[in-house]
Amino acid sequence: MTGASLQENISTAKSDPSSLPVDHMQRLIVLLIVAALGWYGYTKYQSRVRVVETATPHAPAIQAAPSPVPESQTASSFKCDGRIHCSQMTSCAESTFFLNSCPGTKMDGNNDGIPCEKQWCK
Repeated sequence: MTGASLQENISTAKSDPSSLPVDHMQRLIVLLIVAALGWYGYTKYQSRVRVVETATPHAPAIQAAPSPVPESQTASSFKCDGRIHCSQMTSCAESTFFLNSCPGTKMDGNNDGIPCEKQWCK
């Protein structure tokens, strides 16, 4: 290409605005397709992760014994007052007292004697 024809092509591209938006439109369409495929793949991945989490039972892990009750929080400092859930407890010692002393508690889902394993007695 000679310098004159190159200059002519550049000036044609500048004067012909229809050639530039097509290029931008193609890029936009490709970007939207890539984004849509990414979103589709991500939602499929998330649904698979949820299925795997619910399908595989959690193996019982070796649990540490509940933390010892501090002397300041002995059994006499707690009383059965109708609370039955872990979300109502404030410590491992308190939930252990409720599990061992109060009727109707719902704090030991796997019946291993350790209450509130996800929140307090880790």
